[in-house]
Amino acid sequence: MSAVSAPTPTAPTLGGGRAALSVRGLFHRYGTHLVVDDVDLEVSRGSLTALLGPSGCGKTTVLRLVAGLLGPESGTIVIDGRTVTAPGVHLPPERRQVGMVFQDYALFPHLDVARNVAYGLTHLPRAARRARVAEVLALVGLGGLGARMPTALSGGQQQRVALARALAPAPDLVLLDEPFSNLDASLRASVREEVRAILRAAEQTAVFVTHDQEEALSLADRVVVMAEGRVHQAADPQTLYTRPATRFVAEFVGEADVLPGTRAGRYLVDTPIGRLPTIAATEADQLTVVVRPEAVRVRADAQGRATITAISYFGHDQLLELTLDDARYVRVRRGPHLDLDRGTRVSLSVDGPVVTFPRSSS
Repeated sequence: MSAVSAPTPTAPTLGGGRAALSVRGLFHRYGTHLVVDDVDLEVSRGSLTALLGPSGCGKTTVLRLVAGLLGPESGTIVIDGRTVTAPGVHLPPERRQVGMVFQDYALFPHLDVARNVAYGLTHLPRAARRARVAEVLALVGLGGLGARMPTALSGGQQQRVALARALAPAPDLVLLDEPFSNLDASLRASVREEVRAILRAAEQTAVFVTHDQEEALSLADRVVVMAEGRVHQAADPQTLYTRPATRFVAEFVGEADVLPGTRAGRYLVDTPIGRLPTIAATEADQLTVVVRPEAVRVRADAQGRATITAISYFGHDQLLELTLDDARYVRVRRGPHLDLDRGTRVSLSVDGPVVTFPRSSS
């Protein structure tokens, strides 16, 4: 599509104010393959939103469509009240007021840190440019390192330079594509906490793509779970974990064991581990029951209905694998005290109500 000037309508949020990002009815294909299938997305100002899903689910394509690096087959994208994508409208990336942090950081190896950060500030006078570079480098904890070359920095420092470059032009929205995937496991947790603190300090609205559920749940205010090009659920992390909207969300987000169940009452279900209360009223007779390992309690019981077949010890906790009498498997996550052995017969109970879906539901 050609780039044309666009009207600037207000994009309503669910709460009635103007959204930082509003996406409606987004479709995109690569050839004949539909990779983004009727995606709606709403991002509140100052929030951190995660697009979470397995490889190939369309989450990075959504990010690139928002950035303007791709043009959709159809749909609208509104950033801070400006329509940047719509039928006949496609503003180029440089006119969208969006900062982008790529998976590989995309730093210029021949430019020092300060000149990397200043790359998007050519519209400013030289003195204002230097001041802004110093400001954002201080914000990301790299004050005094402006003369360093990117190759002289650690992976975590390069990540912060990339973030500083994205923040320097004061964008309406920052987009991060798998921003922590290139870091060593030992660095990943600390760097992502640093990045969250930096975005909070800048009062910046951000959307990041990840396939790591722990990353999404621990960092984001809101998580959008995608699969096969579609949004399955968009919610805060606690709601997503405790009240998944689909079986896919239940199994993808966190650890979960899925058992068959039979309706035993409006809020009761019979399962291979006993009769359990349900979070919501059930109508179907045949159900799929989601059980979280941390909710299962066990005790040694010669008359119990399961046997411990494996114990994985992690120091801070342990994971038991149980085989039920009907040959199904259930996992139990419990504290670090090793008081049960492999081969021990146990009885089971579950803390709190469980999530269920009709047996045919996906």
